[in-house]
Amino acid sequence: MNDLVEMALKSGATGAMPINPRDISVAEDLAELCHDPRCENYGLSANCPPHVPGPAGFRKWLEDYQAAIVFKIEVPAESLLSDQRREIFRFLHEIAATVEKSALAKGYVKAKSFAGGSCKQLFCWNHRICNVLDGRECRNPDYARPSMSGFGVDVSKLMALAGWKLEWHTEENKTEMGTVCGLVLIN
Repeated sequence: MNDLVEMALKSGATGAMPINPRDISVAEDLAELCHDPRCENYGLSANCPPHVPGPAGFRKWLEDYQAAIVFKIEVPAESLLSDQRREIFRFLHEIAATVEKSALAKGYVKAKSFAGGSCKQLFCWNHRICNVLDGRECRNPDYARPSMSGFGVDVSKLMALAGWKLEWHTEENKTEMGTVCGLVLIN
């Protein structure tokens, strides 16, 4: 696990920690936020609802995993509200994919990674249709990963498992740094 944590850090994560997958909190109501109020990417990607197995499927997957790595990227909070947001979340997906590929290469044959943000919005915003939903191959299979939101992963509790605090940057709470995170399940 330590080498995969190091891989996340070398890939650009500002923090990475092993966690027990049994401790990951999954909630139906969090996944429902993709549908109501409707996310602008709802139904537009094979990696987002309603095309993913949601919280029930995620809980079932967790039964097959013995370990997990949560990682984060800390960035100036204002950048998450700017045109830099896409690049930050793309980078998050790239780190998740890199750690997943490293785990697969080490023999963890079911390693699976997740990141924040819809791959449609991040990688294929300029394409009308997700290739996968149209029966073709993904345009970005090396980096596009499922969004944790569609599975109901409680990101604030996930970060707390790693000993990190998640603060939301709002008009009332102007935090200097913002944090986004990803997750890699290891079998």
